[in-house]
Amino acid sequence: MVKIGGFQKVTLLDYPGKIAATIFFAGCNFRCGFCHNPDLVEIKAKSKFIPEKEVLAYLKKRQGLLEAVCLGGGEPLLQTDLGKFLAPIKTLDYLIKIDTNGFNFKLLKELIAQKLIDYIAMDIKSGADNYQAVTNSTLDFKNIKESIKVVMSSGLPYEFRTTILPKFHDLVEIEKIAKMIEGADNYFLQNFRNRKTLDPSFKNERAFTDCKLAKLRQVALKYVKNCQIRN
Repeated sequence: MVKIGGFQKVTLLDYPGKIAATIFFAGCNFRCGFCHNPDLVEIKAKSKFIPEKEVLAYLKKRQGLLEAVCLGGGEPLLQTDLGKFLAPIKTLDYLIKIDTNGFNFKLLKELIAQKLIDYIAMDIKSGADNYQAVTNSTLDFKNIKESIKVVMSSGLPYEFRTTILPKFHDLVEIEKIAKMIEGADNYFLQNFRNRKTLDPSFKNERAFTDCKLAKLRQVALKYVKNCQIRN
């Protein structure tokens, strides 16, 4: 069984060019202080989850009206039964997009091989040296590098993205990230928002100005095919 912490029944933003629904899975192995979905990060004893059958029933009812399903969180690849959950969704002819932090390249590779994924969006938090500090985790960075390889060799539409803020990112840091994904089709720089954060102290952090964002984008464009700003 998968742990579904939220369900957005209609979105025009999450899957490029498609009318979609978004499933938010509970739990994440990262503790990024700037995370804007803090309610989905930690699974607590009193946490209540949306039944799988409720979500599947809705998707079946909306078949032909919705075009795609997005998997967000939290971190979808923490769900060991994700493949079993996605299989009946694919039988309804939905496109499926996954948003992942890239920690579990093995499961990602399996889902791609099983043709259960149609679009991949992978977060890259920082350059290798700062990854543990930014994510507040002890992740082996080799997993991130392997996921990058899996994504770029998948043959599927994909994007990499980084939520950026002056506390962690500058021209040097963005160049480090861009080098890691050199040749990538799409890279998005997502400007930090301090409206809701996992670590309350991040509400006092500032975002980049438009001028600075433009400079960061130009650095990334030396290495990737397309780089855009998301505010």
